[in-house]
Amino acid sequence: MEILFLCIVVFLFMLAIFDLSVGVSNDAVNFLNSAIGSGAASFKRVLIVASIGVFIGAAMSNGMMDIARHGIFRPEHFSFYDIICIFMAVMVTDIILLDVFNSLGMPTSTTVSMVFELLGATFVVALIKMAGGLDLGLNDLLNTEKALSVILGIFLSVAIAFFFGTVVQFLSRMIFSFNYRSRLKWKIGIFGGICSTAIIYFLLIKGAKDLSFMTPEVKLWIKEHTAVIILSCLAFFTVLMQLLHMCRVNVLKVVVLMGTFALAMAFAGNDLVNFIGVPLSGLASWQDYAANGGGDLHGFLMGSLNGPADTPVYFLIGAGAVMVVSLATSRKARNVAKTEIGLGSQQGGDEMFGSSRIARRLVRWTLSFLAWVRSVTPVRVRRWFNRRFDTDQTIMEQGAAFDLVRGSVNLVLAGALIALGTSLKLPLSTTFVTFMVAMGTSLADRAWGRESAVFRITGVISVIGGWFLTAGAAFIGAGLIVAAMHFGGHWVMFLLALITVVIIVRSNRRFRNRQNGENGDALFQSIITSKEKDSTWPMLLLYITEQQTKFLTYAAEKYGDMTAAFVNENAGVLRKTESGLVKQKDILKNARRKETLCLRHLTREMAIEKSAWFYLSNNCCMGILYNLRRINEVCKEHVENNFLPLPKRYIGDYELVRSRVMTLFADTLELLASGDIAPIPLLRRHCDEIKDIISDTYYRAHDHLRDGDASDMSVLYVYVNMLQETQEMVSSIRKYLRAVAKLRDPEFRSRKNLASTPVHEK
Repeated sequence: MEILFLCIVVFLFMLAIFDLSVGVSNDAVNFLNSAIGSGAASFKRVLIVASIGVFIGAAMSNGMMDIARHGIFRPEHFSFYDIICIFMAVMVTDIILLDVFNSLGMPTSTTVSMVFELLGATFVVALIKMAGGLDLGLNDLLNTEKALSVILGIFLSVAIAFFFGTVVQFLSRMIFSFNYRSRLKWKIGIFGGICSTAIIYFLLIKGAKDLSFMTPEVKLWIKEHTAVIILSCLAFFTVLMQLLHMCRVNVLKVVVLMGTFALAMAFAGNDLVNFIGVPLSGLASWQDYAANGGGDLHGFLMGSLNGPADTPVYFLIGAGAVMVVSLATSRKARNVAKTEIGLGSQQGGDEMFGSSRIARRLVRWTLSFLAWVRSVTPVRVRRWFNRRFDTDQTIMEQGAAFDLVRGSVNLVLAGALIALGTSLKLPLSTTFVTFMVAMGTSLADRAWGRESAVFRITGVISVIGGWFLTAGAAFIGAGLIVAAMHFGGHWVMFLLALITVVIIVRSNRRFRNRQNGENGDALFQSIITSKEKDSTWPMLLLYITEQQTKFLTYAAEKYGDMTAAFVNENAGVLRKTESGLVKQKDILKNARRKETLCLRHLTREMAIEKSAWFYLSNNCCMGILYNLRRINEVCKEHVENNFLPLPKRYIGDYELVRSRVMTLFADTLELLASGDIAPIPLLRRHCDEIKDIISDTYYRAHDHLRDGDASDMSVLYVYVNMLQETQEMVSSIRKYLRAVAKLRDPEFRSRKNLASTPVHEK
């Protein structure tokens, strides 16, 4: 039996390796975002700085596992079997939860997940023991104070970090403005000195206080001389940063990289317990059980876990190596980082979240409040603030989402708040503080414009909701799993272990496939970051053509599928097409919003010239989509109800219309691929011919409706609806072709007269 549970402990360590990888992917958002988003250095250099911090923090951590050993439960009342079930449930739940959140690109808290997994699993085991006749209450078995302090820390960190992020960034922007290079001079020395001192304070109070070389005497000396250390650092770094600025060194980049190192080191040094604390506690439990001769699994109590842990240094070095490798290779780390960077981007972009009612109301209330503030603010004051917050003068590195001033404030303020919370014994979460500081600074920087605020507030609400969802899911998931293990024995443990491995493999495979299928929208990013407005239109025209080509290809495919499915009475194809058309509407709306953002990067004259035809082409695409949805809707209802199929006497006319429309789609796509607008007059004439054919077919069908058998009425109504919607769709394609020509050549009207094109637009 000892060998059996040794295998379980070994499996816990295997899960710990996955947990380290997944946990770093999640928490990389804490220390990578500001450096990546501000473009302080290349991604490779940022990773090197962060990796050094992670490895040093992990290798010098003292490995205290108090939370996992006795922070949530009272181990003297739990047997060896109970403890192994709890630890196994915690690791399985933790792996699944973190992997799911990372795959979705949603940052979550490893501290909250571990605490509530331990709490949920222990709560269920405690109920089982109490039901079995144990004469103890929940207060004797659980340490609920820790969980409550974590919840309190969540509420405090969310509100405090967002408030101070907004205020500090507002003041910083008033001092430096968006054109900060013209206002550095002597200010940068003071700013750099304050930031560097805050980082040192953060490292001493939060990052280094629990490292292995920090003896009680050293800690006491730091505590007694904190004021002297801070003042000395402030004087030294102020002079140093001013000298670096005089030597033409970008001080803001230095501050950002220092902050990245500090946060990474503190993360590894303090949060390592979240990843390897449970496996190490499981190993200590097994060693204690084996050293005492094994015996009764349910009778051997684990009071030894009340003592402090002494983690071997090779465990810490190994954990640091795994974290560094995961940080450098994990695509999910970049996916999670993309969420925060996207929500705080100074430029408009591809918003990751949709719109919600609460976000719309908050924006509306805020706009009303700002309108009142403007009405009572003197004109001169408003002009002064507008000059300081003129985003058109923003200085950003190529490809950055925000500037170095905001990146510095993000890192320094997050570190300072975490250090302050630690000194006040408040359990602030690194994830919560860094994320909410970043959201506050982006709000102060006017990054949440009227056209993006609703989406970004929805994103912030979604992320915050995800944190609380983590707590609930961790508690319930660990409780259910530990109950299954407790009653099912070791066979259930092995089964759940196998299921966990399968879930991890499938999740990573799906994530890789999704990443490989995404092109990254590099052309869109090039457009919105381009500084040369005169050369932006060719890129935007190429981007619009690519997006509309994708849609028309999809529309042609679905028109062929739904019309064939109607004749063949294939309800499955029609149902699948309906769900796809609903998703396509969101894709079209998202593409239109992004293209509208790109229009702002044209010259004013070019934007006015092209906007009308751009909107016409988009409206035509949306009209085609609506026509397809209405065709599919009635066809699906007819086929699903098993009504009469289309009579054979209509098949010839039906196939003629269908084939001509499919040919029109193919010719239009070929024209878009070639970029040659010369055939457009001919294609527009073909549209008129197809509309005439549809009209003749419609009137013949209408005559049959008036004179035909009543049994054919339902199918003929579907047939007539399809003809009407197809005719409208062809009209939309005809207008779309004109918009395409005008986008490429404003003089298309004069050249069109060379072709005898009948004109009867619908």
